[in-house]
Amino acid sequence: MPILKRLKDYLDRQNVPYQVLAHHEAYTAPEIAHTLHVSGKMLAKVVMVKADERFVMTVLPSNWQVDFTRLMEVLEARHVRLATEDELKGLFPDCQIGTMPPFGNLYGIDVYVDQSLTEDEEIVFQAGTHLGAVKLRYQDFANLVHPKVAEFHQAPAELAG
Repeated sequence: MPILKRLKDYLDRQNVPYQVLAHHEAYTAPEIAHTLHVSGKMLAKVVMVKADERFVMTVLPSNWQVDFTRLMEVLEARHVRLATEDELKGLFPDCQIGTMPPFGNLYGIDVYVDQSLTEDEEIVFQAGTHLGAVKLRYQDFANLVHPKVAEFHQAPAELAG
């Protein structure tokens, strides 16, 4: 199955149009973007962090990085770090490691979306496996997830110059 059953069932129940994009096994954002023929900016990646004592899902363009100083301010947290692989296994037991979709609401986790993603008509994201992704309208995603929007990205070096 190319996408997570929990996600598919949720999207179907909400009558949201989406497209499943099956792809060859890929593990990194550049590989996935290349395989799907989409830009790194259009491919949304999930970065799970632990902010003080809570887990938070951040979502940003796959070719950008989290600016942890900005994120600490946004989350009003004293300490922010990447979640560990063991923590991810416990939080997303039905997902392959590193493939969780940006639907933290399905797991009781707050979602923060970087402002830059809101500018695109559509987003593409991993959907629980290393073999499938989903494409849907950003507005449909926002209506379902109700993410908090903030600016916490660090542009890639080639754009920062």
